[in-house]
Amino acid sequence: MASSSKFATLSSFVFLSLLLNGANAQTFQRLGACPTLGCIFPPDQTDFLAGQLFDIRLEVHAPVNGPEASNGGVPDEKFTFCVQRNKGSCVDAAKYFKVQEPALEKWNFTYHEDLFAKDADQATNVNVAAKAYRALSLTEPGQYQAKLTYNGQAKTVANWVVREPSRRRKAKNVLFFIGDGMTQSMITAARLIAHKSINGKYQSLMQLDQMEALGLQMTHSIDSFITDSANSATALYTGKKSTVNALNVYVDSSEDVFDDPKVESIAELFRRKTGGPIGIVSTAYIADATPAALCSHTRDRDQYASVVYEYLYNATALTPQYTWPTSCKGPDVIFGGGAEQFFPGSGSPNGSDFYKAFQQEGYQVLNTNTQLKAAGNNKKTLGIFSVGNLAKWLDRNVMPENLKNQENSPLGDGTDALDQPGLKDMTLKAIDILHSRSKGQGWFMMSEAASIDKMMHALDYDRALGELLELDDTVRASIAHLEKIGELDETLIVVTADHGHGFDVFGGADTKYLAAQTTDRKKRDAVGVYQESGLSGYTVPPDVSPTNQTILFGAQGPNFPVQWSPRYAYAAGFGANPDRRENYKVNTAGPRTPATRGSDGGYEANPAQNTDGFAVSGTLPIDAGQGVHSLQDVPVYAKGPGSEAFRGVYNSVDIFFKIADALGLGDTRSSH
Repeated sequence: MASSSKFATLSSFVFLSLLLNGANAQTFQRLGACPTLGCIFPPDQTDFLAGQLFDIRLEVHAPVNGPEASNGGVPDEKFTFCVQRNKGSCVDAAKYFKVQEPALEKWNFTYHEDLFAKDADQATNVNVAAKAYRALSLTEPGQYQAKLTYNGQAKTVANWVVREPSRRRKAKNVLFFIGDGMTQSMITAARLIAHKSINGKYQSLMQLDQMEALGLQMTHSIDSFITDSANSATALYTGKKSTVNALNVYVDSSEDVFDDPKVESIAELFRRKTGGPIGIVSTAYIADATPAALCSHTRDRDQYASVVYEYLYNATALTPQYTWPTSCKGPDVIFGGGAEQFFPGSGSPNGSDFYKAFQQEGYQVLNTNTQLKAAGNNKKTLGIFSVGNLAKWLDRNVMPENLKNQENSPLGDGTDALDQPGLKDMTLKAIDILHSRSKGQGWFMMSEAASIDKMMHALDYDRALGELLELDDTVRASIAHLEKIGELDETLIVVTADHGHGFDVFGGADTKYLAAQTTDRKKRDAVGVYQESGLSGYTVPPDVSPTNQTILFGAQGPNFPVQWSPRYAYAAGFGANPDRRENYKVNTAGPRTPATRGSDGGYEANPAQNTDGFAVSGTLPIDAGQGVHSLQDVPVYAKGPGSEAFRGVYNSVDIFFKIADALGLGDTRSSH
């Protein structure tokens, strides 16, 4: 009874506090992770690796109007800030970290309380007094409290934890695969179309099915429960939750997208602590969020030119006014798309030839798969193989005609990028370069199957599953290659996603019958559920019944479908989508565009695609032309030294700590 009474009292206190606070908007927030008028970043509930570098941003807000209006709109400029470890005294932060007291900064910003305020164009004005402490660290494990005092006796307290680091390095190398947007339901669907099942038993398995450890990680962000690829990558690489669009920073309220408080990433830590080589591989444009988050720091993921500038140089070179004494120091391998950030033009840093800038720093530059295969393994290597994202596995391997007329040459000359590598080509070459350059000291690499996500956004399930199967094939080939060069037993391999999508298979579809019907309601009779879902038509040749029990391989070999256009296809759905038409057939002309702008300016089903399908109503606002991310936990697979730590259910931030512990990156020397 005592416990229940205590809980009821606490709940009443929290409820009363929320009522008194007055600001309970969800669509818009004054500032994420700052529910009071005093803000501390890193905020409450932050965990640190011992010795990991980070900035501190303090803000005191004084709204001029709205329910939080305070102090006549004048922020307290005499706020104080102290840090306390365990039960010790709270010491002034500048003294605690042995740094100079930072200068006071002032600015203002506006925001809308909610959608009604936005419709009425009623903005809330907020004046701010702020300070920033740069490039600090905490090395003593334990419980910390950071206390901001303002407006007299008002306090904001951030509870921090410095985790006890591993005292022993378990893994020499780390190969970190990210299947962007990949969920367990997608993995199950990929297995269905690529591996033959006879009487309920699969005759072969995916490589992911055979890893040593399986876990689940929670992907929600710091101030919203749906994340994007920027702040989800930040969580995986730094052990810190952040806000949508943010790369390795906490989002403050200033206008400057580069002054937000930074956090050191796993790649920066590895380079600073070990000096070992770093590799970045992606099938996306290389300035996209997932690769960018390894080395870049900005609250705006769309700062593409700055991302590649920070790859080559560092954050201090980009913004010399903000001290940041760590970086990737020019990753040893960078492979992907995004040539528009490298050839001279509006997308490159200052319009310059950034291929040349990399060459001047000692890089060999590659632009085709042929060059990739022929390149040596001793030099730092930049491989950029197309404008934008790389071609999808399905188009490169099954429908190569779709690579024509794209005008996406990495040279920027308007020709087609017809000689593109895949994820496996790039990953195996990156392993060889890192292995050669590490001189036995170990390496770190991230390899991303980016277009699982990009094709799920487009509701192009077949291309998304092709990308997933390519990822699985790459993991399998990497294991074999690491064993061949004698590095497998010393390499931790981790495979996970950054977030999910609301995709799943719910039955089968007779695509021939569906196309023959004349009304949408009759077309839906082609969908078979439960008993009528049948067997996979992707593991048999055309015009052969899925009940045939012969194990066959298609043109792409084992672990891929025998065919991609079966009469009896899987029927899948999506939980968050625009209006569209569905016929369950592969899009043979290239990646799908499910919706286009209608007469009212909003998105409606694309009238040029899936014309023989039936209409499916959207579930998103009409200004959304693609599917969006979802909440579900995503799988984590691991193999090698340290893999046992990846079993169970845990937060996405824990993956950073598990990898850092496997590499022995914690530092318990004195704080600074």
